[in-house]
Amino acid sequence: MIPKRHLRLALSLLAAAIPPLNAQPQAPVAAQNFALHDGDHVTFYGDSITEQRLYTEDVEVYVLTRFPTWKVSFHNAGVGGDKVSGGWAGPVDLRLRRDVFAFHPDIVTVMLGMNDMYYRPEEPGIFSTYADGYKHIVEALQQNLPHARITLIEPSPYDDVTREPLPTGALNLGLVKYGEFASQEARERHTLVADFNTPVNALLKSLAQQSPDLATQAVPDRVHPQQAVQWIMAESLLKTWNAPAVVSSVVLNAGGKGAAEGRNAEVIGLHQAIDTKLGKAHISWTELDAALPLPFPAPDLDPVLALTLKNSDLLTTLDQEMLQAHGLPTGSYDLVIDDRKVATFNSDDLTAGVNLATVETPMLDQARLVAFDTEKKNDIEAAWFKVINVSLAAETSAAAAALAGAIPAAEQRQRLDAQPRSHRFELVLEPPAPK
Repeated sequence: MIPKRHLRLALSLLAAAIPPLNAQPQAPVAAQNFALHDGDHVTFYGDSITEQRLYTEDVEVYVLTRFPTWKVSFHNAGVGGDKVSGGWAGPVDLRLRRDVFAFHPDIVTVMLGMNDMYYRPEEPGIFSTYADGYKHIVEALQQNLPHARITLIEPSPYDDVTREPLPTGALNLGLVKYGEFASQEARERHTLVADFNTPVNALLKSLAQQSPDLATQAVPDRVHPQQAVQWIMAESLLKTWNAPAVVSSVVLNAGGKGAAEGRNAEVIGLHQAIDTKLGKAHISWTELDAALPLPFPAPDLDPVLALTLKNSDLLTTLDQEMLQAHGLPTGSYDLVIDDRKVATFNSDDLTAGVNLATVETPMLDQARLVAFDTEKKNDIEAAWFKVINVSLAAETSAAAAALAGAIPAAEQRQRLDAQPRSHRFELVLEPPAPK
């Protein structure tokens, strides 16, 4: 068995063995304001909503695809049924010591509250227990991890929107109060705070108005959000951390000698052949982006997520992979990447700028591979975490040792698959339709 205190060191040493890229575009200046830094270890602490490993995986994938040369590691310490006092995996002080302090995280997030309200309308005694326990957790974190940056999370809502509230009353009102307390505690303790309740509730209202059937699928049991809603939660956390929106941005200026400007991207070998009299135009270049788009699935594979993207600012806030082209002859242009036609845009759209994150590109394919890797790595960690929390004897078991040993290799796979790759781009003017 690899002792838990050595696991992070093993991850770091193995990750350091990944060779750097020879040609890497400079990351956007906005990265300097991001709350996470290269080399950080992040621990997510919470109940079953954290244990779902959905918003946490979304955050992990964002960091992997946006900063692929960074070596940031993630640990999920969510346990189903947990309250501020702990739960089946142990009382809170044991949980914190074993599942948080032992990892020496640089970043810790805390989301608790759903179980603490006991699914009853707000009662003063229940709230007082929650407040006292919550204060104890924050105090323990700051005392034992004085250099850690803490983010408290206002808990995600109980869904009183897509279905009628229970006869006993709207349960989310209690969670709103818990969130207000977390926000107050953040101000007093000088930590960050992220609100999961308000944006999720707003999304549920939009979904319910546009598609009541899909809306009820967003939080099927009214407690545990599914993937679309979890992306809104991840977005809220990433916004709190000042996550940059730009994947890459390329501006082409056609005509004359031609020119290209790249942000978080390098453009090589720009070539253009434009004949306005004959109505022909062909522009080609090789592009190396420093990041990948977010791995959203095709709309038909997840209609709830497709509707969520339509009713949120997720793409604007986190997923801007922009291409602009000025000075093009008027007409429709095929965008070809690596000899594959991926989209058709008119010249006006290209002048204004198109977001390639919404297009089925080779870059999106690669991002989805990273998401697959991340899910598999989290499956291994979840199994390991469960084994070591079943009993003290399990810490020396062969199963725990095997699972712990598999985590570094899985993390290396994530990072290798996230490394930027160059692609051949072409914009080709379509011939006019015959009259």
